[in-house]
Amino acid sequence: MINNTLAIGIQGMQDGMAGMENAARRIARGGVDGPQGTAEGAGGLIEPMVDLKLYERSVEASAQVVKTADETLGTLLDVMA
Repeated sequence: MINNTLAIGIQGMQDGMAGMENAARRIARGGVDGPQGTAEGAGGLIEPMVDLKLYERSVEASAQVVKTADETLGTLLDVMA
């Protein structure tokens, strides 16, 4: 069960990092790829910046899951020793 929790946390971190990379690319492009008249095409960077922050929080939450699972595993090993 701890292994599943660790795997879920690590997968969440990987997904969050991929999302952050995508949002960062969209910010770096400055909206040049979007159609004119849209927030992206007009140089609007609000959506990718919000996405970047959301993915950052997702990575932080997943890291906390990994940390908690690690601490739980350590406690179980201490109890069994």
